[in-house]
Amino acid sequence: MRVSVIGCGYLGGVHAAGLAALGHDVVGVDLDPDRVEQLDRGRAPFYEPQLPELLAEARATGRLRFTTDPAEAAGCALHFLCVGTPQRPGEHAADLRFVDAAVAALLPHLRPGDVVVGKSTVPVGTAERLHEQVVAGCPGATLAWNPEFLREGHAVRDTLEPDRLVLGLADDGTRDHARALLHEVYAAALDRGTPVVETDLTTAQLVKVAANAFLATKISFINAMAEMCEATGGDVTDLADAIGRDARIGRQFLSAGLGFGGGCLPKDIRAFMARAGEVGAVQALTFLREVDSINLRRRVRMADLAREECGGSVAGRRIAVLGAAFKPHSDDVRDSPALSVAAQLLLEGGEVVVTDPQAVENARRSRPDLKFAAGPEEAAADADLVLLLTEWPEYVGIDPRALGRVVRHRRLLDGRNAVDPARWRAAGWSYRALGRPALAAES
Repeated sequence: MRVSVIGCGYLGGVHAAGLAALGHDVVGVDLDPDRVEQLDRGRAPFYEPQLPELLAEARATGRLRFTTDPAEAAGCALHFLCVGTPQRPGEHAADLRFVDAAVAALLPHLRPGDVVVGKSTVPVGTAERLHEQVVAGCPGATLAWNPEFLREGHAVRDTLEPDRLVLGLADDGTRDHARALLHEVYAAALDRGTPVVETDLTTAQLVKVAANAFLATKISFINAMAEMCEATGGDVTDLADAIGRDARIGRQFLSAGLGFGGGCLPKDIRAFMARAGEVGAVQALTFLREVDSINLRRRVRMADLAREECGGSVAGRRIAVLGAAFKPHSDDVRDSPALSVAAQLLLEGGEVVVTDPQAVENARRSRPDLKFAAGPEEAAADADLVLLLTEWPEYVGIDPRALGRVVRHRRLLDGRNAVDPARWRAAGWSYRALGRPALAAES
């Protein structure tokens, strides 16, 4: 099929490369000329495992190209909207300017029978409004909604081997035609038996934000239990293992720690709350306020623990922060809990040095006031305290004895409950983590 992908950031760049790898003829359209140039040369403008190889493979076939000209989308049967929907400055609501601009730029190039397919995460009601615009601008064209469920660090696999497909179809005479085109473009996944949920436009929009709200709630729940464990002397990791054995609960997303960040969960639950207020259902989502509050409290608590470990003040203390990205296998520092904690300790007078396997340059642009190091040994040189704030495998598996030779004091704060406390204690480190008892070094 000939398809276009409008917006080639994280979502669109991966989606375009994935569709081309599946055999489709894809044109990616983006207004950023630097991004287009990099992608058109087969280079990923952001870190995502396996994406460079996927881009190279797709470019070599001649089925993938990128442009800044929306007119080059003309003649495609499907047009995927993959533009960003960031949080409005100073508000909780989503900023839909980029979505609206993308549709406006695409309208002159649509033909009857074309299907515009929304993938961006939008407030419920957006698709219905855009559907009216598409139909009015090009009678015979239509709009469907196909939300994305990409996990940063696993986006290539999630694109090529999705765990489900949600198809939101308009309730008009174009429904069968839109369904047929979407089944054709996703034929490889359907042949593997990927489950399909076919629904209306409204429900399809709600699926993504509801999923993110649930995941955020589960994460904040276990972090609330971590607060209880700290108050009573319990161990939140043992607690999570025990309740996670219940099949109704499950162990996934029950890892207590510094909480969630990035460009999706925080802004999506806030936009969900804002939209609930607009449609008169504000009471239905008031619980998300506490979910957000618990998440932000974890950052404050980590700074409190750092202060306690340094004898009441971090002023003048050298503090190594392992991790800047909001999660491992990503260079995304948007709303990063790790950077938030590092910035707070810097504000309190700490000499903070941050390192990350992939996110140092993005973190440097975001927080130029912080110091950065190329690796953990450099960051931890003469450190009074080491904070593990992003659970990169290379940090989880670090040799505590080797790291202990470069620090001034062997004190570890594990912000992700990611390492084995016994291993670090045996190497002479004191150990503290959110929701777990403090452990002194073994003598």
